[in-house]
This record gives sequence, C-alpha cells and structure tokens, in this order.
Amino acid sequence: MSSGWRSAKKLLVFLTKLLLTVLEAVVFTLLPKPRKSVAGEVVLITGAGSGLGRLLALRFARLGSVLVLWDVNKEGNEETSKMAREAGATRVHAYTCDCGQREEVYRVADQTYKAFLPAMIANDHGHLVCISSSAGLIGVNGLADYCASKFAALGFAESVFIETFSQKRKGIKTTIVCPFFIKTGMFEGCTTACPSLLPILDPEYAVGKIVDAVLQEKLYLYMPRFLYFMVFLRSFLPIKMGLLIIDYLGIFHVMDGFTGQRKKQ
Repeated sequence: MSSGWRSAKKLLVFLTKLLLTVLEAVVFTLLPKPRKSVAGEVVLITGAGSGLGRLLALRFARLGSVLVLWDVNKEGNEETSKMAREAGATRVHAYTCDCGQREEVYRVADQTYKAFLPAMIANDHGHLVCISSSAGLIGVNGLADYCASKFAALGFAESVFIETFSQKRKGIKTTIVCPFFIKTGMFEGCTTACPSLLPILDPEYAVGKIVDAVLQEKLYLYMPRFLYFMVFLRSFLPIKMGLLIIDYLGIFHVMDGFTGQRKKQ
C-alpha cells in the first residue's frame, strides 16, 4: 500500500470520527444525556465535614453510593456521616485526615489521585472529579496564590484525563468543575458587579450541577454558563479588549470587600 493511500485512508477515518463526534455533540445538546447509576459505587469525598463536601455527601447518599468521608475536622465529619445515614446511605465510612499532609493521606487509606489511579487503570473503572475554580481559568486581581493553585489543579486533572484517554481507558471518567464564588463562607465579603451574568452561587445549586455533571460524565462544568463565553472570548480577543470587558464586569474589584474566610461553627 502506497504512502499516499495510507495518508488518504488516515484522513478519511479522521473525518468520519470528527463527523460522528459533531453529531453526538449536537444530539446531546438538544436531548438530555443519559445519567449513569452510582448506586453501590464507592465515592470518596475530601473536606466532607462542611460546605460543598457535606452537601455532595448527602446527594450521593440519596443516590445509594458507598461513602468514604475525609476531613481534618473529626466532629464535622462525624456529623456529616450521621446526616448521610439519615439521608439513606447504608454504608458510610468517616476518617479524620488532613489532605494537605502526605503522611496523613497514606496513613488513612493509601488513597489520592496518585494512589487511586493504578487500581482504576487495572480495573478500567472510576471517575475522577476535580473542583477547580473560575480562578483556574482566568487570573483575578488579589487572588494570585489561589489562582496558582486552581490553575495547577485544572492542569493536573486535564493531563490525567489525556493520559487515560491516550491509553484507551474508556472506563475512567474525569469531571473538572470551575465555579465562580460559592456562598460557603470561604470568600466572605466578596461581591459581584454583574449578578445577572456572574452571580455568587448558592451551594445547593452548585452541588446539584456538580452531581448532574458526574452522572452525565461531562468533562467540564463551568458555573455560571457565562464562563464558557468568557473563556471563548479570551481565546481570540486582543488583551486590551479583554481587560476592558473584565473592568466592565467589575472583576478587578471582586476582592475589595473580602473580610476573610468565615470560621466554621
């Protein structure tokens, strides 16, 4: 077979796959994507003692998942465990763990991205969820350190997805979540100048969207939807135009009223 024919065949296969991918995207844009069942699946939630972690635990409890709850706050974590059982979970395991300490993580269950992934690859089964932030998509005035950590989280999760995809591990799914500010007390005092486009999100709403994205096996979830448009504009607009839009939306001043993270009760 000549090299010209091989190249033509490769191009034809590529175009066919591309067309099928476009058709699939159109279909799932018009029709809801089927949601998978997570009943009986083990769901590990870090930071489960309060905030989004607790709300996610309660949602997955109602879906019949086996819950493994991690938090440095033992009392908060045990309270979440009790609430999860009341919500319908039959198996809940709560562990006190500071996920910022490597020794703690391996002492508790030998489980993080690094330790989970080999078993997921061996079984070709699992779902990795990364909670990044809109601050992991676009730099924010007054949030350089936070942006750096969230850009890193997004880049890491994206790279792991590409690795599993290139290895044809179709049973391993990834969801990367990038929300605007959520009313959890972490950014107490922060405001938005355009609540119609960039609202500060209600935790229950955010958790509902996150769980739905997992069940539909979405790769990316941006909240609110206006963030998709912002990222699209950023890809081609001159930097000065982008800065004008950011200034108009008041993003330069979202941290002006920041009073610090509200202490957990």
